[in-house]
Amino acid sequence: MERRFENKVALVTGAGAGIGRATAKAFASEGAQTIVADISGAGGTETVRQIREAGGEAAFVCADVSRAADCEAMVAKAVELYGRLDCAHNNAGIPGTRVRTADCSEDEWDRTISVNLKGIWLAMKYELPAMLKNRSGAIVNTSSVAGLVGMWKLSAYSASKHAIIGLTKSAALEYCRHGIRVNAVCPGLIYTDLVRDAAVGGKSPATVARRLVARAFGPFVKSWISSRQPSGRAGLPEEVAAAVLWLCSDAAAYVNGQALAVDGGFTAK
Repeated sequence: MERRFENKVALVTGAGAGIGRATAKAFASEGAQTIVADISGAGGTETVRQIREAGGEAAFVCADVSRAADCEAMVAKAVELYGRLDCAHNNAGIPGTRVRTADCSEDEWDRTISVNLKGIWLAMKYELPAMLKNRSGAIVNTSSVAGLVGMWKLSAYSASKHAIIGLTKSAALEYCRHGIRVNAVCPGLIYTDLVRDAAVGGKSPATVARRLVARAFGPFVKSWISSRQPSGRAGLPEEVAAAVLWLCSDAAAYVNGQALAVDGGFTAK
């Protein structure tokens, strides 16, 4: 079986769990030497362990994407270890707190924008120059269906995800003649820890208690989420990973500046 990313180097942020972990594992399974970046040392190390156990090559870099120095360091590590950077999936993000727009605190707004939007800009700030050296590369940024439509009680999150699409399109136009493509994926409700916890949002003792119950009774929460989807089920991290790899592959060589919904038909309603 042909491995699409043999002799290529991929970097994935937010790779310690969920969609990021699935994408990092998918890149590695298709031959890429993979940099696993995450703020969680335990999560990132576990992803690397799983990749290596399956026969792949990966290295972990602890990175807070809202910090320029961390983004610079993760790209530098890819070049130091593997000599180049070919693909990047800028996936790290947070859901923020579920509150109405006027009830969102300034600190919560700033935190959500800093991680979700500034974090992707900072990652590209260092990824793009590394790719320019080889005049080739593919970047996929994780937006959301909340970047295509509004989301009740998620104004900061939705604003950040809409902005990611604008950022993606601008970068795509700037670098396409240098052999670099920039696209976005817009996942719908993908059953990850982040979505499960966001489904029971807030910080009050009552909502924290409900979140603990959600974690204990995951299958019931999954069923509740699935019942609200046109496809009748929540998506899988691996299904988003498949879209990311396609966008980074030669099969998508003429796809640039696009926001691809991976949502089971959610935004078709």
